[in-house]
Amino acid sequence: MEEDAQWSRLTDGDRDGDQLDRSDRASLRRVAGLSTELEDVTEVEYRQLRLERVVLVGVWTDGTAQEAEGSLAELAALAETAGAMVLDGVIQRRDKPDAATYIGSGKAQELRDIVLETGADTVVCDGELSPGQLIHLEDVVKVKVVDRTALILDIFAQHAKSREGKAQVSLAQMQYMLPRLRGWGASLSRQMGGGGSGSSGGGMATRGPGETKIETDRRRIREKMAKMRREIAEMKTSRDLKRQERKRHQVPSVAIAGYTNAGKSSLLNRLTGAGVLVENALFATLDPTVRRAETPSGRLYTLADTVGFVRHLPHHLVEAFRSTMEEVGDADLVLHVVDGSHAVPEEQLAAVREVLREVGAIDVPEIVIVNKADAADPLVLQRLLREERNAIAVSARSGLGIEELLAIIDERLPRPAARVEALVPYTHGGLVSRVHAAGEVLSEEHTAEGTLLTALVHDDLAAELSPYALTAAQG
Repeated sequence: MEEDAQWSRLTDGDRDGDQLDRSDRASLRRVAGLSTELEDVTEVEYRQLRLERVVLVGVWTDGTAQEAEGSLAELAALAETAGAMVLDGVIQRRDKPDAATYIGSGKAQELRDIVLETGADTVVCDGELSPGQLIHLEDVVKVKVVDRTALILDIFAQHAKSREGKAQVSLAQMQYMLPRLRGWGASLSRQMGGGGSGSSGGGMATRGPGETKIETDRRRIREKMAKMRREIAEMKTSRDLKRQERKRHQVPSVAIAGYTNAGKSSLLNRLTGAGVLVENALFATLDPTVRRAETPSGRLYTLADTVGFVRHLPHHLVEAFRSTMEEVGDADLVLHVVDGSHAVPEEQLAAVREVLREVGAIDVPEIVIVNKADAADPLVLQRLLREERNAIAVSARSGLGIEELLAIIDERLPRPAARVEALVPYTHGGLVSRVHAAGEVLSEEHTAEGTLLTALVHDDLAAELSPYALTAAQG
């Protein structure tokens, strides 16, 4: 019997789901390689002051064991970004998460043993837990329990720098906290009052005050949320005005989107020399950065760096950051950056496209940029370039493929429709500058009467040039 059980565990990959369930439920699977114990002891004293010690737990409901472990590895990276030290990680195979404790009461006791064994002070779950699941799991493991959503919200709160970014994160945190008020400390518990009846078992004397406090807190949070939404709407108006100004001058816009830590900021710096923060951490960029750039042919365009995406991005965050993500929806071209060195980059592409669909940006023309090509597996690189229609391999670090990418951007940006030939007097030099900035100059000659231009321009600029036009035709 023991040999059979051992054999079934060793040959998991060759067997179907029904046979796998029974053997895998016998224990929590430890995931190797997640621990971030310190090697340099000189850091210990400093880091112990600021780091939480966490154990990760995930429920594997579908897909392969490799995918389940990959998801937990990503959770480990999120926990480290939030400032935690990962001590251990476990996965349980189930048809669906347990409604009461996420992993089931027996497994929760096993998790309690692991927490005691490792000395952890926090358990991080790879999923969004209901208020009831959080409370019940905390009751069993006796330490703080945090879910994936709360972890990502915490990272966003740490990284938000602008007033708008902070407001959006605060709104998302309040949306998340509102249904969970009852589980946030004894001061918010339902039964707070003392009473005249003397009964310790509840009753009218013990109910009112606690319920009143929860309802008061909920009302305050709703009022704060309404105020925050108004503030974000005002900030959005300011950004809309800037965007309309760019459109009025007919400056094409390009947005960089992609999975977190795929190298978007590095690419922005490589294309524009912008000097944006580049850090090997998840969600290092939170506030959108818009920079001016120029194509090899001299055409100006704007390049916007956006917040990174991640699998199972909390719905609250998508809603709160919808206005920021409009930079992608209003762009003429999206540079979709994917980490070529990732084990399964197709999953990253799918996760980003899911969020783009939610914010209504799925129809914008897209170039898939496989970044970190110098560190990628050649077979994975070939597969991606074969599967994606408009894809190019680059390395923002070394500059590989950047020249080719700039040429593709130049080719894919929308071109002005009107072809104009005009002799512009030297007294109207500003008009010539605008043609250079917003149009595409085909030829330019300085004559005794003025500047002789042949250019492709937008209709409004063509109208301003019409008094000096020699010929005009639609290109």
